[in-house]
Amino acid sequence: MVKRWPKNTIAAGRRHTVGLKPDGTVMAVGDNKYGQCDVSGWHDMVAVAAGNVHMATNTGNAHTIGLKSDGTVEAVGWNKHDQCDVSGWHDIVAVEAGWRRTVGLKSDGTVVAVGRNNEGQCDVSDWLDIVAVTAGDWHTLGIKSDGTVEIVGNNRYGQCNGSGWRDIVAAAAGYLHTVGLKSDGTVAAVGWNKHDQCDVSGWFGIVAIAAGSNHTVGLKSDGTVAAVGWNEHGQCNVSGWRDIVAVAAGCAHTLGLKSDGTVVAVGDNKYGQCDVSGWRGIQLPSN
Repeated sequence: MVKRWPKNTIAAGRRHTVGLKPDGTVMAVGDNKYGQCDVSGWHDMVAVAAGNVHMATNTGNAHTIGLKSDGTVEAVGWNKHDQCDVSGWHDIVAVEAGWRRTVGLKSDGTVVAVGRNNEGQCDVSDWLDIVAVTAGDWHTLGIKSDGTVEIVGNNRYGQCNGSGWRDIVAAAAGYLHTVGLKSDGTVAAVGWNKHDQCDVSGWFGIVAIAAGSNHTVGLKSDGTVAAVGWNEHGQCNVSGWRDIVAVAAGCAHTLGLKSDGTVVAVGDNKYGQCDVSGWRGIQLPSN
């Protein structure tokens, strides 16, 4: 049902953007205060992830994760909470980066996590039979092979109330909300909805989803994109996009990977995180 071990080839943090090339090298633009864009020496990568920054934190403390073809993991950037301590990981098949933490899915369906755990968002050691993971600011979600989900972490706004979900094939976690894509192309959402970021009940024909801090993005089967939620920086202005094959969402910017390997971006560009117009040959998602 769920695509086994999905691997992201574009990723968005709060202030930086990361892209994977078919030759296994990685590109990054945006804020580099903590070295989160220092990926020029990476090689043999098969997936990337970008740690977001908590909405209320006005700093550039982000990190970047790269999954290598041999199942090991690289990390650069801010490491105050040990979120970059992944050098001992192995047999990893997918990676995700949340606020101040990193999550890795192992080939045996178990999950590892390092970093900030004040709300229990890294308490994943007992998870089994997981085929995909996603990390929000304060909560972590795993999709099981039967289409149900495990969620741990902060639940103040009901963002972990996905226990009743079924037939989930993909998921995305934002600041205080969680989104699940069902096998029939519809979307479910729980959590904080102050900016209408959970207003996805009318969506259909969706094949991929992404969640920013306070906005939600859906990729449709025809290559167009829908977006709801906070739009102060124009991060939801995606109605004109075409030929999109993958989407990613940072705190306040949105990325779309086109079928020709180029990337489009809208939203907050204060640190150049949307300066991707010159990117070419970004790896397309695997089927």
